[in-house]
Amino acid sequence: MLSLFRPFLFESSKPMMMTSTNNPKRRILFYSAKPYESAIFTQLNNQLPEAEQFKLTFIEAHLCETTVALAKGYDVVCAFVNDTLDRYVLTGLKEQGVQVIAMRCAGYNNVDVPVANALQLPIVRVPAYSPYAVAEHAVTLLLTLNRKIHKAYARVRDGNFSLDGLVGMDLHGKTVGIVGTGKIGAVFAGIMKGFGCKLLAFDPYKNPEVEALGATYVPLQELLNQSDVISLHCPLMESTHHLINSAMLKQLKRGVLIINTSRGGLVETQSVIEGLKQGVIGGLGLDVYEEEGPLFFEDLSCSVIQDDVFSRLLTFPNVVITGHQAFLTQEALSNIASTTLGNVQSVLANQPCNNTVTDF
Repeated sequence: MLSLFRPFLFESSKPMMMTSTNNPKRRILFYSAKPYESAIFTQLNNQLPEAEQFKLTFIEAHLCETTVALAKGYDVVCAFVNDTLDRYVLTGLKEQGVQVIAMRCAGYNNVDVPVANALQLPIVRVPAYSPYAVAEHAVTLLLTLNRKIHKAYARVRDGNFSLDGLVGMDLHGKTVGIVGTGKIGAVFAGIMKGFGCKLLAFDPYKNPEVEALGATYVPLQELLNQSDVISLHCPLMESTHHLINSAMLKQLKRGVLIINTSRGGLVETQSVIEGLKQGVIGGLGLDVYEEEGPLFFEDLSCSVIQDDVFSRLLTFPNVVITGHQAFLTQEALSNIASTTLGNVQSVLANQPCNNTVTDF
C-alpha cells in the first residue's frame, strides 16, 4: 500500500501545476494526472472569467483507499480510467466533503454508480471527446499488424532490408466486423469503407449513419464467422465482459485480426493467447488491457514487469500493444478539458448536466 502513496509524496514536493483564484470553495483535485493534462486544463481554466475559474491541483497518485484522504477540502475530484471508485472510496470522498466526481473519460465501469447515487454524489463524464482520435488509432493498429510495420521498422533500423515474413493482405474487399457502432464505431466504419471493405456490424441499436455506409447488421456469431478483421468499439458492462473468450474462438474465421481500443475487459486475455498460439487469431492490436491498472501511464522501463500474462503477450510477433493512447490528440485533450470543466460548472450551479451518469 505504501508504494501507491509514494508518487504523491514526490509530486507534492514538486507540484505539477496549479492555478490561483479568488474563490477557494471551487477546488478540483485531479488524480492520476499527467503533464499533458495539467497543461490543457490550466490553459482552459485561465480562459474562463475570473469569477468562474477553479483552483486546480494535480497529483500523480491514483485514487484508491490509500489516497482518498487527500481529497479533504476539495469540492470536486477528477478521476481517470484506472482510478478506483468503489464503495469504500466513494464513501470516503463523501465524508471528505467532495460534492462532485468528474470522470475525464467516457467509460465509468470503474465507478460503483449505485453507491454514488445512494450517497447523492453526482458522477459526470465526457461521453464524446474525439471519435476520430480513437477510430484513427484503431486503423493505425490494424495497418501496423497487417503490413508488419513494427517488424519492418526494427529491421531497417538494424540495417536489415529483407522482406521475408512481411507479407500482408489487401484490405480492399475484406470483411470488417465492427462491434459497437456508436460515434467511434461509426467513424471507424467510414474509414474502412474508404478502404473498400465490406462492413458487418453488431450493436443492440442500429446506427443509421453506419447503415448508410452500406454496413449490414448481423448477429454476433455471424460477424465472428465472416470477418477478416474485428474491431471492438463497445462499452464494458456485464453483457460485454470477456466478449472475446474461449467459446468465441471456435466461431472466429481463421487468421482474423482483432483490434481493441475500447476497454481491456472486453477481451479474455488467456483465451486470445491460446488463439494466437493456435493460429486462429492472425494478429492482435491492443490499446487497452484488462489488467492495465498497474502498468499503463507509468514509466516501467527500468522495472521488471510482474504481470506474466502481459509479458506473454509481448512475446508474439503478431501482437501490437500501445499504452491506452488512442485518445491522445490535441483535439481530444482540449474537448476533454472543456467538457469536464463545463460539467463541473453545471453541477455546482445546480444546473442540468446532460453528462451526468445515472445508472450503469
